[in-house]
Amino acid sequence: MTDTAATIELSSRRDWKGALTAVKRLMAQPGDTAQVFRIMRALNADTPKRGYERLLRAAEGGRIAYERVELAEWLSDPAWVARFPEGSVGAAYAAFLRRTGYSAQGLAAVSRADRPKEEAHPFAWFGRRTRDVHDIWHVLTGYRADDPLGEACLVAFSYAQTKGLGWALIAVGSALTGLRHPQGRAAARAIWEGYQLGRQAKWLLGEDYEKLLAEPIATARARLQLGRPERYFALDGAPRTIGPVPKTSEATA
Repeated sequence: MTDTAATIELSSRRDWKGALTAVKRLMAQPGDTAQVFRIMRALNADTPKRGYERLLRAAEGGRIAYERVELAEWLSDPAWVARFPEGSVGAAYAAFLRRTGYSAQGLAAVSRADRPKEEAHPFAWFGRRTRDVHDIWHVLTGYRADDPLGEACLVAFSYAQTKGLGWALIAVGSALTGLRHPQGRAAARAIWEGYQLGRQAKWLLGEDYEKLLAEPIATARARLQLGRPERYFALDGAPRTIGPVPKTSEATA
């Protein structure tokens, strides 16, 4: 085992000072998505290890882990994304890409700002997998990526799914910051709802995403026990400010 691999495998140290510094910068500059990844690296040190080990216990997890597909490569291929039938999760994802201009590779590029080299280690691969399905989770949950509240709710949902403390810190910071603004309490309740829905849902990181993208979206939501975010939709489109929550997806430009 190389020294780098050993560090990835054994590290569970959390850098709270670094995380809080990154949160302050993020609150001051909401569009600075690189701070999101700094928070994740500071607080989610053991999360990929735990997720990978859970994947191995999932029904098809052993095969998925063995194949170790880099989802960003698939999801950034227009021809691959366009192959899914109308009404499917994949078709909804393709429409999401056209509407937002985001790309999986754009998000990956931001995540590599501090660490250009992506490690060839199972835990590092699982971390990239978590990163690369973020926008698919937007599609599945209904939380809009171009809306700060939608991002905050999905962040809370992601904490419930991953137990990564970085997600929790951003979600709590967003809710507390938003309390100073009109509809802040209602928005905070919507963020809490996101966490609850994430707990109720099946574990999305154990899914075979090629199969999932081919599935009818209504069928997928029912199978995965994804509840409707009623509190979010009650506020969706209403004038509000909940604080500086970043878009964690990046445009291709």
